Amino acid sequence: MAFEPIFLASGSPRRREILTTLGLPFEAAGVDADESRRPGEGVDAYLERVVDEKRRLAEAEAARRRLAVVLVADTVVVLEGRLLGKPADDDENAAMLRALSGRTHHVMTRFALVRRGGEAFAQTVVTDVCFRDLAPDEVAAYVATGEGRDKAGGYAVQGVGGFAVASINGSYTNVVGLPACELVIALRRLGVVDSFPLAAGR
Repeated sequence: MAFEPIFLASGSPRRREILTTLGLPFEAAGVDADESRRPGEGVDAYLERVVDEKRRLAEAEAARRRLAVVLVADTVVVLEGRLLGKPADDDENAAMLRALSGRTHHVMTRFALVRRGGEAFAQTVVTDVCFRDLAPDEVAAYVATGEGRDKAGGYAVQGVGGFAVASINGSYTNVVGLPACELVIALRRLGVVDSFPLAAGR
């Protein structure tokens, strides 16, 4: 069976890198979904709403590109029920790192796959991440790198930010932005791939 290229509705270079590493052909473009959190909205409800909105927008774009498979995702960092998005500025980035220091937080990625004809699959994957205690000078120096400015929680586990991570319980790629293991299982479940890894040239 020939592989159906994926339309990845994301501007995230991390998600693109994960698909490339897996050897999955794709086209990518961001979609303009409303990612602001509504008053009283729980984390699970927030993720479901945002991913559903991304899926709706992505399906229209995929149809325009004549691509049969859509992949959307959203990743959040949660500390004791508090959702940590992308920091608005360096001061907020530093505050996030101080809050995460010496504590365990959850990284939650919800992704959805849709095949032309309406067949769909969605799943939320949770990974526990424990930060070691961070010294004030480490927080300041990391913020100064600028690496955490466009990252949920204000850090990048795959970059310099990995220095803060003492342990991970669950999917590492989920923390990066897309759970590779669960994604491949879903692709096979929907019949997008009949075997994996893909044979050369497919």
